[in-house]
Amino acid sequence: MTSLQPVRGTRDLIGEEQRRHRQVIDTARHIASLYGFEEWSTPIFEETRVFSRTLGETSDVVTKEMYTFEDRGGDSITLRPENTASVCRALVSNGLTQSLPQKVFYAGPMFRYERPQKGRYRQFHQIGLELIGPAEPMADAEVIACGWHIQQALGIAGNVVLEINTLGDTPSRVAYRAALVAYFTAHESRLSEDSRHRLSRNPMRILDSKDEGDRRIVADAPTIAAHLTPEAATFYDTVRRHLTTLGIPFVENPRIVRGLDYYSHTAFEFVTTDLGAQGTVMGGGRYDGLIAEMGGPDTPAVGWAAGVERLAMLIAPPGAGPAPVAVIPVGDEAEAEAFRIAQTLRTAGIRTEMAYRGNLRRRMERANKIGARAAVIIGGEEAARGVAQVKNLVSGAQSEVALDALVAALQDPTA
Repeated sequence: MTSLQPVRGTRDLIGEEQRRHRQVIDTARHIASLYGFEEWSTPIFEETRVFSRTLGETSDVVTKEMYTFEDRGGDSITLRPENTASVCRALVSNGLTQSLPQKVFYAGPMFRYERPQKGRYRQFHQIGLELIGPAEPMADAEVIACGWHIQQALGIAGNVVLEINTLGDTPSRVAYRAALVAYFTAHESRLSEDSRHRLSRNPMRILDSKDEGDRRIVADAPTIAAHLTPEAATFYDTVRRHLTTLGIPFVENPRIVRGLDYYSHTAFEFVTTDLGAQGTVMGGGRYDGLIAEMGGPDTPAVGWAAGVERLAMLIAPPGAGPAPVAVIPVGDEAEAEAFRIAQTLRTAGIRTEMAYRGNLRRRMERANKIGARAAVIIGGEEAARGVAQVKNLVSGAQSEVALDALVAALQDPTA
């Protein structure tokens, strides 16, 4: 019979991979808390409308990548492909639009049916921030600063580059859209089929086309800079000034775009060349129109999401934690006391492993195999006297220690 394997595009996180994954999330959670972000957890599936309305009915995510199914009640349900829409839905459905600002951190699995490749899976994990309420450019700078701080804490800030752009305000985008339509219409016959479809619906999306022919045309396309209103230009200038004040290096990339109308002003990505084609590790921007799109009031917001798998590939291998203590009973009569000792050590915060079977030699071999720093050896005679033998497995030194003094003797990780 064929052995069972994980579904294509999914994987098990075991050993070092799980430690890397946990380190990314734990580090991000801690740094986000320093900025006042509170963790929210939303369901991993939502009504399909939550995503189809917010990601765009014609987007690749909605038309090609979402895991959508009809439940037994006949409702259309979708496994979340991203979490910003879920957070905004939670804000509205929990009546929090009158309690602003809301500073939200999240971490969890997302699901997209796409071609698996390095750093990209069908079940993947994201961390993210949403700062909901402030319309000021300082909010944009703050979420970027928090993302930068997380990457510094992970030790990867030297491997990434912050790229920023502005999408302007609504009048800016209307003027820019007209300029793009005029430019791409003149080159329509050379555009890819996908980009020809986008020309009438969403010409800004042509700017991030991956088609090589499109990219050659895009290289000479107009940028939004010439179409910014004075207010939008001032907003962008202020964001850049704040980043400079904070000492956060950045480069401007006028080709960073977002395809939907509810995005505005700042758009940014942290990119790396260390992961091949999958270079973006964190991306986000301002989405002032999204909450209104979901039926809530007009509410400004800005945030980002980052792929845990991609960040985990960049960090140094984390250690497995403090070396354990092995508790080794000698003879059946000492097992109960050995078990009690192990539990006492664990309660005191000392990582402890029980040696379950085999003679003393086999159990000591097991202690060395798991990298134990010390072995607590107890037989019936030691148990009767209330003592145990403690052997330092690094130095080889061995001494007799009273049972009620074991915790103190083993608190020092070098013991």
